[in-house]
Amino acid sequence: MAKTLPTSALESLLFIGGEPLSFARLAKTLGVSEETVAANLEILSKKYAGDEQCGLMIITKDRKAVLSTKPENAEFVEALTKSALQENLSKAALEVLAIVAYRSPITRAEIEAIRGVNCSFTVRNLLLRDLIERRGNPEDARGYVYFPTFRLLQSLGIKDTGALPDYEILARDERLKMILEEDIPEKDVQKSLNPV
Repeated sequence: MAKTLPTSALESLLFIGGEPLSFARLAKTLGVSEETVAANLEILSKKYAGDEQCGLMIITKDRKAVLSTKPENAEFVEALTKSALQENLSKAALEVLAIVAYRSPITRAEIEAIRGVNCSFTVRNLLLRDLIERRGNPEDARGYVYFPTFRLLQSLGIKDTGALPDYEILARDERLKMILEEDIPEKDVQKSLNPV
């Protein structure tokens, strides 16, 4: 018989952890299986979603979970914390961040194809700020692909990138697919994205 887990214990760990905790670490700490952790995370998530007076939500990604604030409270949270997302991010950094958020997993070469300029410095800056993360590219052992981080999702007050405005449309924009698949001159790229 599987060991039962009081959701309050899981909630306490997420609160005190302050950063994404893996299902494996939570399971080990609580002395239960990862499946039990996942099931209880779902219970907590539904509890938060169903309580309009609660300002919390759970974000899960890659078998990790973190306790975060609900998006409707973002303006108040930002006023208190002066989010790194709002402070001193250049227009270039915001553009790269948007590309990674909408098109991940994405390589640096693909980011540069969309923007039309070298993005090495900007990507490095966003990695240092923990707003994007890189992982090995399964299609090229020498390269990396980039993803949004928990911190970015928390800063935006969303559970996953699917909650971004017009995500379904922009994440699958055929014009960008054409740019990434073909070697198109930069002037034609700009014309494609900004038709007259």
